[in-house]
Amino acid sequence: MDVLLTGIAPRRLCNVLQARVAEEPVVVLNGPRTVGKSTLLAHLAAATNRKVIDCDDPATRAAVRNDPGRFVGGDDLVLIDEYQLVPELLDAIKAELNRDLRPGRYVLAGSTRYSTLPQAGQSLTGRVDILDVLPLSQGEIAGTREGLIHSLLEGDQPDFSGFTSDTSRDEYARRITSGGMPVALRRPPGRSRNRWFANYLELVLERDVIELSRVRQREMLPRLLEQLAARTAQVLNISTAAQNIGMEKSSAENYVRLLEAVFLVHRLPAWGTTLGSRIARQPKLHVVDSGVAAWLLGLTPGKIAAADPAVLTQYGHLTETFAVGEILKQLSWWDAPVTVGHFRTGTGDEVDLVVEADDGCVIAFEFKAGTRIHGEDLRGIRALRTKLGNRLTTSIILYTGPHAYRHEEGSLVLPLDSLWTASSGHGAP
Repeated sequence: MDVLLTGIAPRRLCNVLQARVAEEPVVVLNGPRTVGKSTLLAHLAAATNRKVIDCDDPATRAAVRNDPGRFVGGDDLVLIDEYQLVPELLDAIKAELNRDLRPGRYVLAGSTRYSTLPQAGQSLTGRVDILDVLPLSQGEIAGTREGLIHSLLEGDQPDFSGFTSDTSRDEYARRITSGGMPVALRRPPGRSRNRWFANYLELVLERDVIELSRVRQREMLPRLLEQLAARTAQVLNISTAAQNIGMEKSSAENYVRLLEAVFLVHRLPAWGTTLGSRIARQPKLHVVDSGVAAWLLGLTPGKIAAADPAVLTQYGHLTETFAVGEILKQLSWWDAPVTVGHFRTGTGDEVDLVVEADDGCVIAFEFKAGTRIHGEDLRGIRALRTKLGNRLTTSIILYTGPHAYRHEEGSLVLPLDSLWTASSGHGAP
């Protein structure tokens, strides 16, 4: 069955946003273009009987730029969409907060990463709470309430004994190559959805990136993005990517930062660098949405089913990007601070995702696109366990096989769909 979205998917962030507004003077919704930030603002506007100031509208933007103080003054909650298009707003908001720092003053939504805005660091430091609005999770698409990651962070050990998944390899391929961009999911797979991905990337590269910075080699941006997509879920090597397209490394580094700023890619930092000198320090790179990555790579469920070795290697990396994204989405609904990264030793033993809770406990995740788990697949977890001992409370291998079981070395092996079929507070559905 194709992955199609009808109507508006309920977002788990709705409740999180309302709670943050009650606690913080400024909340910033940060995420890719068309991911649903405006919808979240509209829900909040309806609940609070307020209007949204949409700076994406040229007339509104001109009026706000002419007199930003007029639009951010007063005692009521102010909601502003695409605020980054009028950076002067941040200074006007700062002046208001100097007068009144009570919670619930502003909610700003933007398609540019807040930390990259020139005025952001100096205007609202210490007064803003940032919520990441990521593409739809598989649970949001399906209308289920995921709970596995929250259960693990609460210290529970989910019981999956006897659980068998009925998700086929073909369905996994369809989900992974579809991604979670709401507008794309409303189009049928094939030409219509492919046109959307092409137009979306052209809009982001030609408009959002250019608004951020003066780019001398605009024609190189899509070529660099294709190189990065081919390296999703791999240790970031900007030099090689730049060399392959005849670009200077320094320029490529600047352009990668721009692609991060508009939420096309993100770096997963190295974790555990204080555990020893032989722990790798380079980040991994992931495309933010697996559907965008699949389109850039030309990966389709049909090509994956044909089982060409080169395609399966790409699919393995894409599966990791997909799974990391699903977990990061669930972490964005978690109210306590967590640290995430990947772990890699100097000898190449690695763990795809490490999640450290605020109490120091660690959860390790490995992701496999195959249907079988071998002892060699636990090398990274063994290395991490040697370093951490009892701090490593849980290690999980997610794969596309059907059965859940406890590996003889203690790791929990789960079907990949456990990420979105496990309900809150429980193990298997």
